[in-house]
Amino acid sequence: MYSNVHTINYNFLEVFMRKKLIAIFAGLISSLILPFLVSSASAEEVRSMKLWAREQAAGPAPHTAALIIAQTLNELGLDITVNAVPWPQMADQVWYKRLDEDTWDLTMWQMVSRPERSDPDEFTYNLFHSSTADKGYNFIGYVNSAFDELAEKQRVTMDPDARKKIVDQAQQLLADDAANAYLVHPLLNFAYDKTQFKDGSAVEQAGLGIKNIWTYLNIEPINGNNDLVAQSLDEIQAINPFFISGGTDSWITEIVWDRLLRISPNGTPQPWAAESFNWVNEQTIDVTLRSGMNWHDGKPVTTEDVIFSFEAPMDAEMVPMYSPFVKNIESMEDMGNNVVRFNLKSSNAAFLTSTLAKINLVPKHYYGPILDSLKGTGNNAETIIEEERIGSGPFKFIDWRQREQVILEANSAHFNPPKVNRWIMKEIPNVEAALGMFRKGEVNFLTDYKGDPAVLAKIVEEDGDITLVKSIDVGFQYMAMNHRRAPFDDVNFRRAVSLAIDRDIMVNAAWAGNAVKAGSHISPALSFYHKDGITEFETGIDLAKKILEDAGYTVKNGRLHYPEGVSEKH
Repeated sequence: MYSNVHTINYNFLEVFMRKKLIAIFAGLISSLILPFLVSSASAEEVRSMKLWAREQAAGPAPHTAALIIAQTLNELGLDITVNAVPWPQMADQVWYKRLDEDTWDLTMWQMVSRPERSDPDEFTYNLFHSSTADKGYNFIGYVNSAFDELAEKQRVTMDPDARKKIVDQAQQLLADDAANAYLVHPLLNFAYDKTQFKDGSAVEQAGLGIKNIWTYLNIEPINGNNDLVAQSLDEIQAINPFFISGGTDSWITEIVWDRLLRISPNGTPQPWAAESFNWVNEQTIDVTLRSGMNWHDGKPVTTEDVIFSFEAPMDAEMVPMYSPFVKNIESMEDMGNNVVRFNLKSSNAAFLTSTLAKINLVPKHYYGPILDSLKGTGNNAETIIEEERIGSGPFKFIDWRQREQVILEANSAHFNPPKVNRWIMKEIPNVEAALGMFRKGEVNFLTDYKGDPAVLAKIVEEDGDITLVKSIDVGFQYMAMNHRRAPFDDVNFRRAVSLAIDRDIMVNAAWAGNAVKAGSHISPALSFYHKDGITEFETGIDLAKKILEDAGYTVKNGRLHYPEGVSEKH
């Protein structure tokens, strides 16, 4: 009796376990295999997307480009809508929230002209190296170890011809990877009132035009005028020597805070706050600080201040934006007699331009305590709102009325004092309004004109008292793609999106002929490093469709679908 019961229980247990195992395997099949089978049977539709852009009044050309691009991409079976917003909102979403999930897909973006960008290193390394993806310039999240190797190699290659070959390879690799959809290098349009400034006293700088420190120092006021009154379409976000917060913001910091070197009008680095520099060897450079310099509060500029200015950005958590520019510094030494020795980890062909001409000199006695107070708070130097803004530059900070204007005053004690008494930047986020104020004399230096160039040319001809200067921008306008999100993690998709865009239409329709085609991050203004033939590539809807088709994408009911077996999450 007992044995029979035991046998029955054993058989029951065996049957039960078999059923349990079958259930477990069924569950595994359901959770792991069936989704693949389902996706194979029915490809997933590519989601609807927003293309972030500036408002039409603030940036007519890039706004028009966004509308054209959206229409073009819709022909591929995508559902793209343009989301036009003010600059601070766009920067917050795209730049500051880059690591948040589902923040953005596509955005119109620009890299503006700055003196230190006359060397290819800043764009080549800082814009695309994987180390700058989380907090630095590489907001698109581009990661490619082969590119990292090129970016690092061009930094340590001292021979210009050999370095150019590496930079050419880097440009081509980015083009092959469709890292960005480069659109144009704009023609910069500047104008000034020659009844208020001596004609010809503005200084043109390669890739920057006449919007540069040399103009601000040398332009000569006449007929009782004492002020340079410029305008900006962008809202000023910060005036902070540790924060690269925008193009206009950077022009302010550049003339309030000195740098050891400056980029000359011909694009080469020259001594500035440094009296001289001397390469001891390829990894050691001695810099002699100019004597007799004072901070705006009257205290002397010392070698201790210089060392502090370069040490502060070494803390990438505290000063993330400037950190990439000091990463190659191994150590610094005060050698006496106003000499600071920089010991580098490796030779660096761009060190003069990308570091010594980039880092703002700041007083340790003022900013040291401020940085110390931020430690352990979760905030960094970008959050500083100073009671004062103390530099040693040719202009002193006087006043900032947000969304209105910034006023700087000439520092007459500077070793190279400006000829104007005040430098005033008015925030005018509307092209037509800015032009109207220029014609009325409320603005006498048009530094940020992004409207129809034909309109400006006509006004110059009619008025007869305006000098117009055009230059190719060292920066560029482009459409950025978020590599952190599907489908932009697929190089085939990125290539199709980029090559669907007709660059001639961008130049002639969006920028009204006031630009040249872009094919890389190196402007034709930098003729030595700009890769020959990089702008010679085929574009068009048919080409883009062929790329997508070859990669397995399909169009069903007018909408683009992922390749079979591929979904947005997997």
